[in-house]
Amino acid sequence: MAGEPQADCLFCKIVAGEVPATIVRETETVVAFRDINPQAPTHVLVIPRAHYPDAASLAAAEPALAADVLREAGEVAAEEKADGTGYRIVFNTGSGAGQTVFHAHAHLLGGRGFAWPPG
Repeated sequence: MAGEPQADCLFCKIVAGEVPATIVRETETVVAFRDINPQAPTHVLVIPRAHYPDAASLAAAEPALAADVLREAGEVAAEEKADGTGYRIVFNTGSGAGQTVFHAHAHLLGGRGFAWPPG
């Protein structure tokens, strides 16, 4: 059921404290933790505590929760001092876009320049 923890979901296990992660920020609705394979000096994943398979399903079911993810990404950027030079928030939706964990999540990337369009 959408929103409910999934036993086979890595990010649900991180939310539950069953899998360790370097958590940088937590709220009642969101957890933010460092990516284990960083692509920039600042690379933090910001996830809703509730399980939704991707950003589109999260936004459709719980727009306020999707907004929480974005707001907290901005807060993390400020805490990481990435807000002064710029940062990128990326939602990969679907395997063709590079999504490998099917729990909605935003990648907060900062601390270096980024090209456009992304590759």
